Amino acid sequence: MCKRLFDAPVDEKEACKIQHNNRGWSAMNYETLDPANQRVGDFKESFNFGDFADGKAQQPIPPTIVADEPQISAFRDLCYNLSLKLNTLLGIGLEVTPPDFFTTAHLRSRGPSGTILRFLRYPPRSALGQPTTSNDVRAGAHSDYGSLTLLFRLRGQPGLEILLRDGKTWSPVPVVPPGTEDDPAPPILMNIGDLLSYWTNGLLRSTVHRVVFPSSGAGAGAGAAGGGLVEGETDLDGMRYSIAYFCHPFGGAELGSVPSERVKAYKGGLAEGNPYAERKVLTADEHLKMRLKASYAQLYKEE
Repeated sequence: MCKRLFDAPVDEKEACKIQHNNRGWSAMNYETLDPANQRVGDFKESFNFGDFADGKAQQPIPPTIVADEPQISAFRDLCYNLSLKLNTLLGIGLEVTPPDFFTTAHLRSRGPSGTILRFLRYPPRSALGQPTTSNDVRAGAHSDYGSLTLLFRLRGQPGLEILLRDGKTWSPVPVVPPGTEDDPAPPILMNIGDLLSYWTNGLLRSTVHRVVFPSSGAGAGAGAAGGGLVEGETDLDGMRYSIAYFCHPFGGAELGSVPSERVKAYKGGLAEGNPYAERKVLTADEHLKMRLKASYAQLYKEE
């Protein structure tokens, strides 16, 4: 389905170009997730799906995938229901009062949210048709803008890396357990986003990650953006496809510290302090708009 969408004619995708509501198609190099350290935008295409009503997308989509709308809508609903369960477990684990604090903030009945389902395609260097440098990346270093992310990946496709606590070392994140792309149901990767970090004063850390062009050398480390293959990663020069569900609370949700003794007692690392301890309390929508303006400079220049 991802392949059909991105293989659609450019004019069909251009008619669905991403808007300020963060819905639609983003072309190659259009989004820049790490503008301070990237010479060009991300080497990827993406398509963001917002709300559906009765199985129909509430936004323009390419004719190529109109027949798939009910399936995409049903999958988005499954992700939503899973995210509610995960938020409930987080509330219980952190001893939040009430324990459904996170869950109720994500209920659709509370109002519109920034939640999106995103299809992604990352090409290999050989398919780009333009020169690249060793520091170019498929997706720049960033943390996710929402509360939590559900990432669906195919086995064997390398490139995803996370930044370790030392702030210098990048570590690959292969699909575990390893297998082949033909294996059913690869595991879902759950990622903590910015909003859970805000809510918990940094007790739950928003993971900085990136997607690089893989190389045949050893595993990732500090420095250049080109991770080597690790166990479970085999497709060195192929397209990378993934689907991400970015979970957000309703737009007016305030990002102040949650009522939890565990969160209250957290002081952060002695060396780094806790950057979330003293700050202006934002709403979910305010935070999202701030991050989108940085990532889509071209879009906001067109205002």
